[in-house]
Amino acid sequence: MNRRERQQAILRIVETQAISTQAELAAALRDEGHDVVQTTVSRDVAELGLVKVRAPSGRLVYAASDTSDADRLRAIGAAMRRYAVGVEAAGPLVIVTTPSGYASALAQAIDEGRHPSIAGTLAGDNTIFVVPRDGTGTPAALAEELGGHLSAT
Repeated sequence: MNRRERQQAILRIVETQAISTQAELAAALRDEGHDVVQTTVSRDVAELGLVKVRAPSGRLVYAASDTSDADRLRAIGAAMRRYAVGVEAAGPLVIVTTPSGYASALAQAIDEGRHPSIAGTLAGDNTIFVVPRDGTGTPAALAEELGGHLSAT
């Protein structure tokens, strides 16, 4: 099997199965008869630009990078509802608080969601600094948007 065929198989697998890790992806490829090792899968994941999105089950799973903007924003909302306990604007930043130990998981979900108004995040144990992208509105407006997910059902 060549690289193109293997990568097509990967895209098909992540479209039809809930795959959360490279090890799971390698196992799924082997189940289909492809002889792969984790390092090859890792390289393919990077080349294909796979991203992780929140599945309806709440689990982060691989998806093709052409996942719609609406899906990515829904994933951010789901992660906010699951992990965040507070949101506030503070100067040029938005501060998101979580229970102890959850900030990193939420920051990763926000970063992977590629919100158009967020340049990036920095996470501690229970606090995330969200950096708004220049020219996309005020930190207060972004804080209001993110905080709106906390009361949404």
